[in-house]
Order: sequence, then structure tokens, then C-alpha cells
Amino acid sequence: MTLKLGPGMPRPLGATYDGRGVNFALFSAHATRVDLCLFDASGTGTAHITLPEYTDEVWHGYVPGLSPGQLYGYRVHGPYAPRDGHRFNRNKLLLDPYARGYAGQIIWDDSLFGYQIGAKRADLAKSKTDSARFMPKCVV
Repeated sequence: MTLKLGPGMPRPLGATYDGRGVNFALFSAHATRVDLCLFDASGTGTAHITLPEYTDEVWHGYVPGLSPGQLYGYRVHGPYAPRDGHRFNRNKLLLDPYARGYAGQIIWDDSLFGYQIGAKRADLAKSKTDSARFMPKCVV
């Protein structure tokens, strides 16, 4: 899927359809990058787009041509420093806390955890397994 991407707006938060496309806006004060992941109705990934703008601690971008019903999630990059309260893990698909709907169910699997289950360092050992196929998706 080839998509154009514009800067979009930092407000409103969430995914907002305007009749021509969708604006995506996600707050994160400490993320270093936010990737928007798009999925088809079966949950298969179709696009992976880095949100191009960061305004007042909000990552945002506009994708023309998308419409209501589009499935999506985020991968958020940043420090993995549990002792400092940061557990960013780009291997984990995250739900949009501002989404207006969700599709699918969680399928419990160790890949859902941000850390390696059973590791000597417990929750300080970052997991590198992808969680997308076990996660529900957000709906525009």
C-alpha cells in the first residue's frame, strides 16, 4: 500500500476522519518516534508509517484516502529504562488510548509482555518479540 503522508494537526487526539482522510495524533512526552501501523480486516499489516510531526508533546500525521473502519495501532520508540519509569518497546503494538473503537480480542501470549518472561533480570530484560498478531486493533 503506497500512502502519502502530511503533517496533520496535534488536535484532536486520536484518529479523526475529515471526509478526505484521517488525522492521527498521540500524546507522548518521552517518545523519540511514533510509528502508525495499518491493518486490513484480517489483522494483516498493510503499512508502517512514521508520524512526521511533534508539537507540544503530541506526535501527529495526516493520511489522505483513509476512511472510517480502518484498523490501526502504534509502535512507540523511546528509552527502555524501567528504573526510570520508561518501558518503551517498538516490538509491541499499542492501542490508541483515544481510539473511538477497537476490533478483535487479546490472545494471551508471552509476546504481549514488554519484558522477557523468565529472564534472570526479570522485568528489566526487554522483550524483542512482536505482539501485533495477539493484540486487538483500533478502529478509525
